[in-house]
Amino acid sequence: MSEVVKNTEFAVFKGALENGGSVRGINAKGQGAMPRKKIDALVDYAKGFGAKGLAYLAVNEDGTYKCSFSKFMSEEELKTLADAMDGQPGDLLLFAADRDKVVFDVLGNLRLELARQLELLKKDVFKFLWVTEFPLLEYSEEQGRFTAMHHPFTMPMEEDWALIDTNPGAVRAKAYDIVLNGTELGGGSVRIHQGDIQSKMFEVLGFTKEQANEQFGFLLDAFKYGVPPHAGLAYGLDRVIMLMVGADSIRDVIAFPKVKDASCLMSEAPAPVDPKQLEDLGIKVSEETETE
Repeated sequence: MSEVVKNTEFAVFKGALENGGSVRGINAKGQGAMPRKKIDALVDYAKGFGAKGLAYLAVNEDGTYKCSFSKFMSEEELKTLADAMDGQPGDLLLFAADRDKVVFDVLGNLRLELARQLELLKKDVFKFLWVTEFPLLEYSEEQGRFTAMHHPFTMPMEEDWALIDTNPGAVRAKAYDIVLNGTELGGGSVRIHQGDIQSKMFEVLGFTKEQANEQFGFLLDAFKYGVPPHAGLAYGLDRVIMLMVGADSIRDVIAFPKVKDASCLMSEAPAPVDPKQLEDLGIKVSEETETE
């Protein structure tokens, strides 16, 4: 909705755009009559994902609007906004305005929460999806530098590598996730196997040559002898089982669940160990003593 509201005087939308962010929304079809209490609960839910708030516009059955920011926009502007969102009588439009990462996190999770509340998710339908071409790097406002999106050993797309110095945020990675019904089942990547690319990655991430050698010298030395191209993918079996049996939480299917103190009720671990086992492992157990 950024283009639609680019001339608005509504401070929330205006501020997001001026700071390089965006204004985006989702249309909760047929939910225009949602009670204020439930909308407030959605606002609180959105705040859990970084939102400072959540703007909403309900299209009433008579074509009028109930809106949290109506005093900052004219009736004509509200209509333009509603039309751009295909807002029909009875619809509820929800908006987030912030940095893109926050907006994506908020609206993505809000969409899922609405789907759960409206019982739109069907547990017996399985929709698989591959996510590819992740960004290689993401900018950390907190650290003031780029960090690795996946990890610093992920191979970049060859056709993007020329941008690593001028526009590092535009470089894509050879990373991939497999997703089922919105839940990540597994992820992996093609790994860097060339020393010059790995050294450049450390440089972009803010490592000096000395720091890179101190922490990863063993890896850089190994590259001198030739490393074959390699890739991998790791699955979360417990997540697969959770979706297969229609469970709502991974805790319902995890093989060896732990309680708060990290003990296992199934195997009764931790438990006393035979002295011979300790001797074989070279482990000595000493009793803790309290001092006053």
